[in-house]
Amino acid sequence: MISLKGRCFRQLKKYIRLGEKDNVAVALENLSKDEIVELDGLKIKIAGDLPKGHKFSIREIKKGERIIKYDSIIGEATEEIKVGDWVHTHNVKTLLKPDWKPEWKDRKAKEVNIRLPERKLWGFKRKNGKAGIRNEIWIIPTVGCVNGVLRKFTQTIRRPEWIDDVKILSHPYGCSQLGGDLDMTKRILCGLARNPNAGGVLIVGLGCENLQLDYLREELKNQENIGFLMLQGVRDEEEALKGALYELAEKARAEREECPLSSLIIGVKCGGSDSLSGITANPLVGKLSDYITFNGGTVLMSEIPEIFGAEEEIISRIEEKEVYEKFINVINWFRSYYTKYNQPVYENPSPGNIKGGITTLKEKSLGAVKKSGNGRVTDVLWYGEEAKRSGVNIVFGPGNDLVSTTALVGSGATMILFTTGRGTPFEAVVPTIKISTNSELARRKPNWIDFNAGEIIEGKEIEEALSELIELVMNVSSGKRTKGELRGFQEIAIFKDGVIL
Repeated sequence: MISLKGRCFRQLKKYIRLGEKDNVAVALENLSKDEIVELDGLKIKIAGDLPKGHKFSIREIKKGERIIKYDSIIGEATEEIKVGDWVHTHNVKTLLKPDWKPEWKDRKAKEVNIRLPERKLWGFKRKNGKAGIRNEIWIIPTVGCVNGVLRKFTQTIRRPEWIDDVKILSHPYGCSQLGGDLDMTKRILCGLARNPNAGGVLIVGLGCENLQLDYLREELKNQENIGFLMLQGVRDEEEALKGALYELAEKARAEREECPLSSLIIGVKCGGSDSLSGITANPLVGKLSDYITFNGGTVLMSEIPEIFGAEEEIISRIEEKEVYEKFINVINWFRSYYTKYNQPVYENPSPGNIKGGITTLKEKSLGAVKKSGNGRVTDVLWYGEEAKRSGVNIVFGPGNDLVSTTALVGSGATMILFTTGRGTPFEAVVPTIKISTNSELARRKPNWIDFNAGEIIEGKEIEEALSELIELVMNVSSGKRTKGELRGFQEIAIFKDGVIL
């Protein structure tokens, strides 16, 4: 038996049943046609070759009957399903409706109790009370026109030894944008500039773009160690950049100091999910989230469309009506966003998700929200809004990996824990620990994957895996580089919702 989040999961040799009420099980290995598996003393013949991670029926399911996984309804059978049949998109449909209307009621969130001792990290204390886990200079362009100049510049400079890295947060926007769309870009660039991993920030504009430096200067007037440079206003941009950079670097001299776990702000994200995501990596990260919030730290989770169908899981952890209303507003914003562009609200699973065994959005969402743990949801943040309350914060952002991860960084995440079943080389502009849901991926992509959660279904105790993950998080927080950092990867992406002139 494997215990995750206080629930027992029956582990057999080749498959797993996730809830006592479930009428499906998940293959942990490829199963062959006519292969016999046993569950609760019953022998089940697999009807056809079944890929790893996919579901099969463990009892007769009539047309119109509910499909149960995680002890929750994930869909409805569109035809009769026999024992041993493959259960997937060809015979299951979603039951989610766009007119979901919850009601507020007073509630007490479940208490999280973690017995593991609190660990300390070695970070960089900032004057505003925050703590970074890197001491970097971030160069943030206001417009894509200056990206080439900045790239060439950083290739020629010598990085001061007390600065961990000099990063350009390149993007193509900032000009030819209007209204709310331009405001999105403003918000996220300001949010990124406030991230504690940046010991110094240089905002670089061209001069004629819609996103003017004056706006950012006003918004960031209380930010420590920040500079502004307009390239059209200087004769030699490389000399001007060099002078501004080294001035910021001098002011960013710092040494690592012991910091409490309460100073850590992590973002949790899943991408390229498979059906093991909700069994191994996401519940493991959820336990880490509980460990961090129990000790006063902050966990940020975005991907609002991937909460669709699992809204009640989040609402059950909200104790304040104001936070509840903010959550409903952000859910409804994304519902309206989908319908505005005539897109179905509840058909989110990607081709990779479906290939990995995920059938409906609710199935995906129930697995996705596990990575935030069981802790109290203390706030809901708009795009680029800074996290100020410890606990679990929900952050405005889509399901897209790059865009939603950038939103987490823009709200203050100094590290990302990124779970994946399909694999990705992606690295955010902050250290990104990539956690595989299965051992096959970890073996196949060792240059991508930092931690293998697939061992949980191979006999490793969840408590042992949690201790190992905590150790890795503490080491990365104290200076150890992730696989993506070692390869020099870093990306941001900005949410887009408007015309380009």
